[in-house]
Amino acid sequence: MFARSLLLAALLFSASASNAVAQNGSDVIAPPTLRANVTITSDIVRIGDLVDNAGSFGATPIYRAPDLGTTGTLPVVQVLATLRTHQVIGVDTRDLKEISVTRAARAIERHEIELAVARTLERRNGLGEAANLTINFDRDVGDIRLEATNSGNLQPIALRYDPRNNCFDITFEIANETGAAPTRLRFTGTAIETVEAAVLARSVERGEVLKHSDVLLERRPKAEVGADLAVRANTVGMQARRQLRAGQALKTADLVRPDLVTRDQSVTLIYQAAGLYLTIRGKALEGGTEGDVVSVMNLQSKRVVSGVVTGRGQVSITPPRAAPALEPTASLAPAEQASPVAVANVSSVAPKAE
Repeated sequence: MFARSLLLAALLFSASASNAVAQNGSDVIAPPTLRANVTITSDIVRIGDLVDNAGSFGATPIYRAPDLGTTGTLPVVQVLATLRTHQVIGVDTRDLKEISVTRAARAIERHEIELAVARTLERRNGLGEAANLTINFDRDVGDIRLEATNSGNLQPIALRYDPRNNCFDITFEIANETGAAPTRLRFTGTAIETVEAAVLARSVERGEVLKHSDVLLERRPKAEVGADLAVRANTVGMQARRQLRAGQALKTADLVRPDLVTRDQSVTLIYQAAGLYLTIRGKALEGGTEGDVVSVMNLQSKRVVSGVVTGRGQVSITPPRAAPALEPTASLAPAEQASPVAVANVSSVAPKAE
């Protein structure tokens, strides 16, 4: 038996020497040598994967490979024992204690699958852009690992989508660079089109003015929120028309510009004309925002005038326009002649300088 092992070792060294001569052009014999780190693409570990200059023994399978994309270790003592069972001896261990074996794989992450599904469904059956589709799978997809030779793209070969319940059923095919049959992956789930909505972070009462911290951005199902969505940038500083609950997606109809004048508020009446600027205190009889026409009582004359809200607590009275020139044949009764009521309301009291 010992003589037979020596003979096999001699044959191994002879094969290794032939390889060394062919590669290096010299007569130096390269002994079989263990590798410290090994990466394989097969599901089987062969002698040639672990040992350099293994000669004709290199194709002999000896271990099952680790799972796809994982790394395992082999104690050198165990490896040498296994090699001896195949009559491979005289291996240089390089003082290694273990060998690291990695199984190469192609990893397809969940987000890559979601993107492939969204792009396949984009603009189909009334759906919008892929970026606006939220994909939910019927079962946990996680990250998928395939043989490293599956290098092709995810190509859809079958698709079903039902807009009534948003359900999809898609099969992808991935080409194999070795010419083997392509790998097929099937996914089912739901695809929902979403939009970016301005959402309340807290409940607000009618008439409250929204602050920056009151409004968040969230993606919501398009069918749920409908149209007329408010843009977040346009909501801050606006006033709630009615009571609104936390988590509610804001619509433009929910908000109005804040009142600069409120009912029964003490306001400043302003009369401004060429070379003249008068102010007087008044009491607003109704509320309004900028540009609204409101009624205000002059607190000194107790007369009611109309003016335009121009600022917080400010109402401007517009000077009356000059009456147009009349034709010679036209005549007006004394009661029909224009009267500058607004001017009289302001100028009937002593002006108050600001």
